[in-house]
Amino acid sequence: MMKHMFTWMFFSLFAVCAFGQKAEEKLVRKTFEDYKSAILDDRGAEAVTYVDNKTVAYYSRMLELALHADSLAVDTLMVVDKLMVLAIRHRTSREQLLSFDGLKLIQYAIESGMVGKNSVANNSIGDVIIDNFTARGQLIVKGEKTDFYFLFNKEQHVWKIDLTSAVAISSKAVESMITESGQSENDYILSILQMISGTKPGPEIWLPVE
Repeated sequence: MMKHMFTWMFFSLFAVCAFGQKAEEKLVRKTFEDYKSAILDDRGAEAVTYVDNKTVAYYSRMLELALHADSLAVDTLMVVDKLMVLAIRHRTSREQLLSFDGLKLIQYAIESGMVGKNSVANNSIGDVIIDNFTARGQLIVKGEKTDFYFLFNKEQHVWKIDLTSAVAISSKAVESMITESGQSENDYILSILQMISGTKPGPEIWLPVE
């Protein structure tokens, strides 16, 4: 009798754990889909509610660099960070930057198109691997699995997306495009900024805002 009861309890517990795991995986995918929907519908204020504290810290650092970094400091940044800092300076007024914190900068980046809709339009999350309060979701692009994963963190019982996990993906893509263009890194970045904004960047974007 005790043996049968133990076996029943074991498999019941296993079933509960498996069900809980599947429920968490579903919530991770929902976070991505809700973030994606907000981006595609230009709901910047809503989109920022789905990002984690690590993302906010990253944008706070980019804001600090945009405000205070000199040309030498900017030029030594990883290409994606350099592009971000120069884009912020090129497309944002001094008054706006001085009024921003990391969260407001994310919202502005979304609403102004600095975080493009093409970053999520054809993407979804496939396999999800959960480890306590962190998760990895496989990036699916146009229905095809990739080797890249978005990271998620559970903060105050809610899954949030870590956008910094996309920095490495973006960096490799930009580096590849620079190589194909035949331009130098800085010339390519400036040409991208001009193409996106319709305005040629001036030398002032290499200077601290304050």
